[in-house]
Amino acid sequence: MIAIVQECGKELINRKLTIAFAESATAGRLSSEFSLVNDSGKFLIGGLVCYDACVKKEILGVPQELINKYTPESPEVTEELAKRLSNFIKSDIQVAVTGLTTPGGSESHEKPVGTMFIHIIINGKPLIKSEIFKGSPESIVLQTVEAVGKAILSYLNTNQF
Repeated sequence: MIAIVQECGKELINRKLTIAFAESATAGRLSSEFSLVNDSGKFLIGGLVCYDACVKKEILGVPQELINKYTPESPEVTEELAKRLSNFIKSDIQVAVTGLTTPGGSESHEKPVGTMFIHIIINGKPLIKSEIFKGSPESIVLQTVEAVGKAILSYLNTNQF
């Protein structure tokens, strides 16, 4: 269990907030880690794994033109996933993640493997992050999970609900 996720989950329970995930590069790991928090049923609504671009397009409705223009692993597509998630899973917080944990995607000199895009919407307000993590694919995913927990906690601790 990632300590920051445990802390974040407790804070979500305390504030009576719910959360849902649209996960590409993390492939369900966010949902999994948050489900391990005691009483996770009080805040975790669910998640969608949209690893392949076809799921982003066919299930969540991300326009193909947006995917073509910016790539499936981009801040623009991640934002669209977060916005569209609430059409399928009602929650106070929507979290979307895309990125590159292994070679073979849209990596480039400007966007190397390890680049992760996070878009969080908390009660309609966006929180946007991008990070370049180092390590194995699993390490990159776990660092992303930790970054999401930290970002949500930081936001909640500086804003009133």
